[in-house]
Amino acid sequence: MPPSGKLCRALTVSACAAWLAVFAGAQADSPPRKAQSVTVEQGVQLEVLDWGGAGSPIIFLAGGGDTAHRFDDFAPRFASRHHVYGITRRGFGRSSHPAPANGNYAADYLGDDVMAVMAQLHIERPVLVGHSVAGQELSSIGSRFPRKVAGLVYLDAATSFAFYDSAHPRIEIELHELRRRIDEIEAGGVDEQQKLRELETAITRLQPVLRQNNREVANMPPLPPRSPIDAAITFGGRKYTSIPVPTLALYACPHNWDRFPAGQPDRKAALVADDKVRCTAWADAFRRGVPTARVVLIPNADHYLFLSNQAEVVAEMNKFLATLH
Repeated sequence: MPPSGKLCRALTVSACAAWLAVFAGAQADSPPRKAQSVTVEQGVQLEVLDWGGAGSPIIFLAGGGDTAHRFDDFAPRFASRHHVYGITRRGFGRSSHPAPANGNYAADYLGDDVMAVMAQLHIERPVLVGHSVAGQELSSIGSRFPRKVAGLVYLDAATSFAFYDSAHPRIEIELHELRRRIDEIEAGGVDEQQKLRELETAITRLQPVLRQNNREVANMPPLPPRSPIDAAITFGGRKYTSIPVPTLALYACPHNWDRFPAGQPDRKAALVADDKVRCTAWADAFRRGVPTARVVLIPNADHYLFLSNQAEVVAEMNKFLATLH
């Protein structure tokens, strides 16, 4: 199945921009300079690619449904000044595929996987570069371990997955909060009347988010059901509201919709309008919440903007990397 469908499903609540992925076929699997498996917990190994290079480290994290091999034609461009790595998250490619259980695909859990690789390979204060849903891992690490990284680069990834905007909340986050409140009541030992009032407030807050989600879904192409792993990642998001790390956020905004099927002009127009409002809101929220970040919008770029607009992305990243110590 093309990666576009998976990515679109992963971003259904916030956007269908990833449906516009520039690659419809299998991703390249050209051999990097080095590939190894790194154990991050008992029975779980992650594939780590090493494109070599000298200098401060960079680690690339792929989007949903992809592996580190997605960066085979992009990451080596930074090897002249940096030691460049890529990590394939659990559940994909040659990394281990443990069944979803006990939050083992939640954003912080996946962030801990990256930290474990850094510890095992003695990678100190890397710049983390994440595409799409990898923004969750970037924000997880940047908010919890800001001194462990030199910087963060979001490649169409500083979306509602990566930064919580109370004005435009994600339905997955609201559902998680609702489930947490129900679990508290069912576990006992609490002021049940107070918890039920809090639950009522949470349900009231969920209703407009659900209506907006359903309106956006109505305009989207038909999507297949999520796999259990994709669902675990999507519903494993957390509220990230503070990212005290040097940050570059690149957005495809508005996205390139040329791949949308012909013959549905009204539907396409609605999607384009939704997309422009949505990605602009993401960027504005990120600017407000992370005022030190450099935020760049690249119009008519693909969700895989590091491939569709490679020269612009490389230039922006090099400028950002040059400012880090």
